[in-house]
Amino acid sequence: MTWLTAFKDKNIVVLGAGLTGLSCLRFLHAQGLSFAVNDSRAMPFVDAEEKSQYQHDFPNTEFVFGQWHDSLIASADIIIASPGIDLSGEGITRLIAKHCRVIGDIELFCLVNNSREKPMELLAVTGSNGKSTVVSLLAYLAQMLGKHAALAGNIGAPILELLQHELDDSNHETKQVDTVIVELSSFQLETLTSMKAIAASVLNLSDDHLDRHKTLANYQAIKQSIYPQAAIAVVNREDQKTVSLDKNQAVISFGLNKPEAGHFGLAVVSNKPMLMFGEQGLISIDELPLAGMHNALNYMAALALGYSAGWPLATMTENLVGFTGLAHRCQRVTSTDGIQWINDSKATNVGATLAAISGLAPTLAKHNQLILIAGGDGKGADFSALKGVLNRDVNLLITLGKDGNEIAGLVTNAIQVKNLIDAVHQARKVAKAGDMVLLSPACASIDMFKNYMVRGEQFIAAAQAGEDSCR
Repeated sequence: MTWLTAFKDKNIVVLGAGLTGLSCLRFLHAQGLSFAVNDSRAMPFVDAEEKSQYQHDFPNTEFVFGQWHDSLIASADIIIASPGIDLSGEGITRLIAKHCRVIGDIELFCLVNNSREKPMELLAVTGSNGKSTVVSLLAYLAQMLGKHAALAGNIGAPILELLQHELDDSNHETKQVDTVIVELSSFQLETLTSMKAIAASVLNLSDDHLDRHKTLANYQAIKQSIYPQAAIAVVNREDQKTVSLDKNQAVISFGLNKPEAGHFGLAVVSNKPMLMFGEQGLISIDELPLAGMHNALNYMAALALGYSAGWPLATMTENLVGFTGLAHRCQRVTSTDGIQWINDSKATNVGATLAAISGLAPTLAKHNQLILIAGGDGKGADFSALKGVLNRDVNLLITLGKDGNEIAGLVTNAIQVKNLIDAVHQARKVAKAGDMVLLSPACASIDMFKNYMVRGEQFIAAAQAGEDSCR
């Protein structure tokens, strides 16, 4: 039975009319399938004109907005739920019939892909931090290797659009995607069971989304569900919660210690930490654009995933230096003063700043300082988790913004300033060659800037401008 046969003449309900839901509508419609759409929001569309357009494009479709429709959901044979919808938390689970199949757009893609004569190859990544960096690096390496790869899942365009593009490309002039690099959130994994990836990785695990998943054990189980859907598990030796529970599964690991044969790690070669594959030295980490031990782990994870897919290790290693990372995420700022300026403006929450400090502090020589610039709009966040690393790893804390005072209160002495230019000026007063000045706010930027990108750009400009322009 093909996936299409299994979907024909079934009551299909799409829950959620956001970007993901709308991609499902377009795909189902292209297959000649009937469906209904339900969204608890009264106006999930941008405006009435967009709503009217969709109702025009799908003339025989029932649209129900403003509430979850009990009878519509109860009569469904197949429910395609957007990942942002908490089925249990919003009282939907109790309405779903026992025979009903609940899936997401990633699962639908996998069902279709598995039935193809030549399926697209999948590499899958999840974890609490670093997912976007690793999948973006993988996509870059794929491009350098001449592969026709696409980013999908929790990043980029909705994954079903990859199939829709093939349907629309009647003249076949464009190259078809052969590799899909999928970033998966825990929400997406909840409805995913049919993925057949070459390799998959849980990069790391920390408390996250417990308002939905309730316990860390449940969150871990959801993340671990990625491994049975992959031929090879790529695991982090630094975090035992990422290790595959299946002892018979093929495993490639990465970590900060010297690796065994067939695995990735670090070793000191000629007084420099170097990425290693078994006994083979690959590249010194000080040659890599992304700073910090957490990014060393990200590099190794990407190499391990690519290696699992048969990508040549030497070529991947050569191209690592060309990947400058995601904008405003632990990026080195080019300067002539000998100070290490690090722009991590994208660190808009406490967890991201914890990862940055923990990853960067070990890279400093004992006589060098770490100066942190933090603050902004915390949006109600609990900053107490920062207290330990601030007192252990940060030599000087400079705070600003709406919640700068609360962060400053975590240490005995901090400098509080009015704006980012002042923060850079204060940092420059103290910093010496070899010291690191890290902008990692642990806060959103909306109290002082249009967005975190503008904040990062101002930091870069101030760091590069030098002493005079900061006065």
